[in-house]
Amino acid sequence: MASVNLCSWVQSYSIFNQASRSKYSLLPRSLPFNPLMNLSSSTSKTRGFASIPSICSVITKGDAVKEEEEQQQPQNPSFDFKTYMVQKATMINQALDSAVSLREPVKIHEAMRYSLLAGGKRVRPVLCLAACELVGGQESMAMPAACAVEMIHTMSLIHDDLPCMDNDDLRRGKPTNHKVFGEDIAVLAGDALLAFAFEHVAVSTVGVTPGRIVRAIGELAKSIGAEGLVAGQVVDINSEGLTDV
Repeated sequence: MASVNLCSWVQSYSIFNQASRSKYSLLPRSLPFNPLMNLSSSTSKTRGFASIPSICSVITKGDAVKEEEEQQQPQNPSFDFKTYMVQKATMINQALDSAVSLREPVKIHEAMRYSLLAGGKRVRPVLCLAACELVGGQESMAMPAACAVEMIHTMSLIHDDLPCMDNDDLRRGKPTNHKVFGEDIAVLAGDALLAFAFEHVAVSTVGVTPGRIVRAIGELAKSIGAEGLVAGQVVDINSEGLTDV
C-alpha cells in the first residue's frame, strides 16, 4: 500500500509541477504539501525526482515478492462444512431428545422417539438454523423451528413406509416403525409428531415476537399441506407403475 501511495504521489507531483510551468496554470510553483521542500535548490535542479521512481520500484518489487510468497503458502479454509454439519447435528439431536422425552403414554412416545432419534444427517433442521444465522438471528431462536422441521420429516418417513404407501421393511438399516410397533401405532406416532411440531414452535420459541412465530407456523403448515409435502406424496402414488411421468 505504501508503494502505491508513493508512486501516486510522485505522479501527482509531476503533473502539478508541469502545470505550474505553464503560463496558463493557476497553481503556485511551490506546493504547500511538498514533503521535499527541505532539499537544497541545487539538488532539486540537478537531480529532480529521479530517485523517487527508483525507490518506488524497489518497494513495489518487494511487495510483489512478499505477496507471491503469501500466495504460495497453504491457506486454511475459513469455513469447514463437515465440522459445521456435525456440530449442528449434535445440538439438534440433543434438542430433539429433550423435546420428545419418554413419558405417558409410554408406547406412543417410544414409537415417536424410535424414528425421530434413529439418526440421519439432519440436513433440514441444519438449514433452518443456518438461515436464521444468515440474517443475524441467534441459534436458540430457531432451534424449536428446526426441531419441528425434523419432526415433520420423520412423520413423512413413518407414513411413507406404511404398507398402504411404499411398504418398506427397513429405514436407515433398521426395521421400519410399523414393523416394530404395528401399523396402528405407526400411524398415530406420525400424527403425534405432526401435531407436536407446531406445538413446539408455538410454545418453545423464545426471543421472537408472536407475530413472527405465527408467520413461521403459517409458512410451515403451507409447505407440508395439500400444495406441499402431501401433494408430493400424491404425485408419487399416482406415478407408481407409469413409464412416462
